[in-house]
Amino acid sequence: MWYALITIAVLVVSGLAFYAGQLLWKVKAQEEAQKQEKSKKLTYITESVSHIAKAMHAKQCEYSEGVLRIWVLLDHYNAAQTAPKDYKALYPGFANLYEVVKDMPTHEARKKFSKKEIFEMDTKRWDAEKEFEQQIETDLEVLLKEF
Repeated sequence: MWYALITIAVLVVSGLAFYAGQLLWKVKAQEEAQKQEKSKKLTYITESVSHIAKAMHAKQCEYSEGVLRIWVLLDHYNAAQTAPKDYKALYPGFANLYEVVKDMPTHEARKKFSKKEIFEMDTKRWDAEKEFEQQIETDLEVLLKEF
């Protein structure tokens, strides 16, 4: 009688231990997959920032377009870091131009405005690009070194 109870208890404990081991293995595999996904995302962001910055530096991309794209990527990159950086302080030219152009409509949204309004927005954008051009070039040098 006691042998039967002990045998049943050992089988139950063994079964529970096996099940717990499987769950731990699944959690470990899931954590590894999340790490790989995060690494893949950070690599994509890093490469994207680098490509856009190189295009801006080579004057193949307008500053305002590049800043809009890079600033969003930097936000995502910073959110994934354990020690986030203050990109407004690191890249003041980018930050200043982004503040000017961030609310300007693009693509289809621009078509809702009159030609005069579009020209006024473009003039404001061009003036800001000229005003912050030197700082943006400095920021690009720093950005290209980091990414």
